[in-house]
Amino acid sequence: LIGEDIELRVHLAPDLPLVRADRTQLEQVVLNLAVNARDAMPQGGQLTLEIESVYLDEEHAERRREIQPGPYVRLSVSDTGHGMDAETQQYIFEPFFTTRGQDQGTGLGLAMVHGIVTQHGGHIQVHSEPGRGTTFKIYLPQADETAPSVVPVVAKRSAVRGTETVLVVEDEAMVRDLVIKTLEEYGYKVLPAHNADEGLRLATTYEEPIHLLLSDVIMPGMNGPDLYQRVAEVRPGIVALFMSGYTNDVIAHHGVLEEGMNFLQKPFTIHSLTQKVRQVLD
Repeated sequence: LIGEDIELRVHLAPDLPLVRADRTQLEQVVLNLAVNARDAMPQGGQLTLEIESVYLDEEHAERRREIQPGPYVRLSVSDTGHGMDAETQQYIFEPFFTTRGQDQGTGLGLAMVHGIVTQHGGHIQVHSEPGRGTTFKIYLPQADETAPSVVPVVAKRSAVRGTETVLVVEDEAMVRDLVIKTLEEYGYKVLPAHNADEGLRLATTYEEPIHLLLSDVIMPGMNGPDLYQRVAEVRPGIVALFMSGYTNDVIAHHGVLEEGMNFLQKPFTIHSLTQKVRQVLD
């Protein structure tokens, strides 16, 4: 996601305690912060992830009312990008607030990050200055439980493999390439299309079976659900999985995606993509 001109550094403290958390949601948090950091460093730079155990005392809690004293695990995500002024920092966690240009972002990423951290009983702080980079610090309460037994990665990987044909319709080249490479690596045959018109043409002219339509929801021209209706006319029985940077609730509110449709939130991990594709096909 971050490209070759950004150096990634990861520092993990030894013997880290556990937190009680939803793995997929925390992956969304890290991915959103990484994408924001990438966008703040258009000429390249350094992205640093640090995880350590900390104890927040009563004095720290008094300065921030939302904080309860106690042991936490702190995840820090730092970049060397252009940074933010104090006024911008006041609004960054509000839905639909964005400093990007039109059609370059939804303004929902940091709002989602804040929501996930809060739901986990944690809190998030931002430290930034113009021209001096940005650091997000996430505090998650330590859990008392011992580590569960680990499921081998090989077992997970084999469970999400497939041989079906997937029609991928995505207008963002970076996302499209990631999806194509991932699905092909996991055994699927992929038909790529960069817009709805090309996707409909492939669905009409391809001579062999197509098992799944994997489409972005919001695209220039025809949206994903409308494309699915057109494809289903020529491919009865085909199933669909929709993906978007907007949350499911926001899309449903605007009437684009009907309740019960298969949906994958961007940005997603390789694991969540392959798992969801297998789930929909099965």
